Amino acid sequence: MHGKNDEIIYVGKALSLRNRVRQYFQPSHDEGLKKKQMVQNIDYFEFIVTDSEMEALILECNLIKEYRPKYNTMLRDDKTYPYIEVTLTEAYPRVLFSRRLKKNGSKFFGPFTSAGAVHDTIDLVQKLYKIRTCNQKLPENFGKNRPCLNYHIGQCLGPCQGNVDKDEYRKNVDKVIEFLNGDYYDTLKDLETKMLAASEELDFEKAALYRDLIESVKACAGRQKATQLDGEDRDIIAMAKATEDAVVQVFFIRGGKMIGREHFFINVRVDDTDEDLLQYFLKDYYTGTPFVPREIYVQYDLEEAELIENWLTNKKGARVYLRTPKRGAKEKLVELAAKNAQMVLDQDREKIKKEESRTIGAMKEISTLLGLEGASRMEAFDISNISGFQSVGSMVVFEKGKPKRSDYRKFKIKTVEGPNDYASMYEVLKRRFSHGLEELEENGGVIEDSFTKFPDVIMMDGGKGQIHIAEQVLAELGLHIPIAGMVKDDHHRTRGLYFRDQELPIDTHSEGFKLITRLQDEAHRFAIEYHRSLRSKGQVHSFLDDIPGIGPKRRKALMKRFVSAEKMAEATIEELAATDGMNQEAAANVFNYFHPMN
Repeated sequence: MHGKNDEIIYVGKALSLRNRVRQYFQPSHDEGLKKKQMVQNIDYFEFIVTDSEMEALILECNLIKEYRPKYNTMLRDDKTYPYIEVTLTEAYPRVLFSRRLKKNGSKFFGPFTSAGAVHDTIDLVQKLYKIRTCNQKLPENFGKNRPCLNYHIGQCLGPCQGNVDKDEYRKNVDKVIEFLNGDYYDTLKDLETKMLAASEELDFEKAALYRDLIESVKACAGRQKATQLDGEDRDIIAMAKATEDAVVQVFFIRGGKMIGREHFFINVRVDDTDEDLLQYFLKDYYTGTPFVPREIYVQYDLEEAELIENWLTNKKGARVYLRTPKRGAKEKLVELAAKNAQMVLDQDREKIKKEESRTIGAMKEISTLLGLEGASRMEAFDISNISGFQSVGSMVVFEKGKPKRSDYRKFKIKTVEGPNDYASMYEVLKRRFSHGLEELEENGGVIEDSFTKFPDVIMMDGGKGQIHIAEQVLAELGLHIPIAGMVKDDHHRTRGLYFRDQELPIDTHSEGFKLITRLQDEAHRFAIEYHRSLRSKGQVHSFLDDIPGIGPKRRKALMKRFVSAEKMAEATIEELAATDGMNQEAAANVFNYFHPMN
């Protein structure tokens, strides 16, 4: 379904599209508020016919991923999970970090939920079994390059130099695979033997190294919490829902051991049922996840369970079972996932409340303090200069208590000489609002960008003087926008607001006060940052830049040939013209710069 701007607003499938689409337009058929809104926004339909339900399901998932339509329920973010890859097709295999499950002959372990843990594990097995970390093609490149630092410190067997037999190296790779499969016993036993041997030889430094490795292996083994003893791969999926949000929790069980868990936030539409959300999640999630386990336990019986099961079987290339446990240990696992989802949802709700208090709540405090109704957008202005040098102005924008950086603007002062902050502020404000009025007139009154969208309140960095400058500009342009001054104390700390010729008392511990401080600091930071960038550009300046016809290439050629300004001043026009890239006119300009006519 396409909207009036040709955008895709909904993707759906049905055995009979004719019947399904017709339902949306029948008065007797109640599809709920979301569907009613969607129907009102449909401009035209586009159809794709497939040969089977399976093809339709796959196509639906792919199109939703690609176009993210407004009225389809989707995950808030896309996540790819890390794997450990052992490159078994290479003569001297490596252990790599990967985010894609590829059919390239490598052996993959995972998925894991923490990229950091994967990097730590790879680092550990490389040190334990002295696996190479380079990407050289071996044995073709034997001895062509010097061995790396890992070889010199004893953390690589040095296959790049031909120092280790392929079969001997492969034995270490097999140990890596056993380790990643969860078989830590032999590794621990081997390390303990080496530690004791080093201790008996009084090599306590090496013994301590083996001791630390033993602790690392034990820690790694301890993180594997057994949940099932049958060695199967499973995903346990359950959810918790609030009015506008839902959280889906996934437990990853690989080889009968829980390797981790992850949660996903979903935006909830008015008419979405729990079953709908879980069904949407399964299709969205497994479209983008390369690994599909043999069994998936879900919280609810799903309408499209059989279809999804067949699709995942196709994707995996082996039978996949979608189950809804009703009793026993498996049901307890699903309940545990649901409890975790609820916990995450509660925590997120609390976090959202705090954020709203810090932003929207703070904006309401300021609106109440100023006696303004529904103020949302604030614009703050600041001037920065050093003794009048390259004065600049900044405009920062906060909407609903948050910075809207796309609407920030910089102003290079053009009409003011010397350190005159009031005159500079007058220029900045005049340019900002004049530009906005001009664009509004050109657009027929349609608000299109940050200049055509005027603030609900202007926040000036200063007291009466800055406010009167702003009032003068608005009066000249015929605009009526409230203006408040952010007043600072003798220690240059924000003290309060100056509004309508009086300083308003404000609780310095309130969220509104903190928002004013953030706005003032941001305006100041943005102005200084712009001024600093102009200063740095100004410092990289040559006298040659002031000579007509001399650009970067000619400047470089002249400095290379004549080394100093003194040598250049002594040169004739012919000598200057003989420089690479120079012509007679440019040479004459340089000569006249050093020898001005009286």
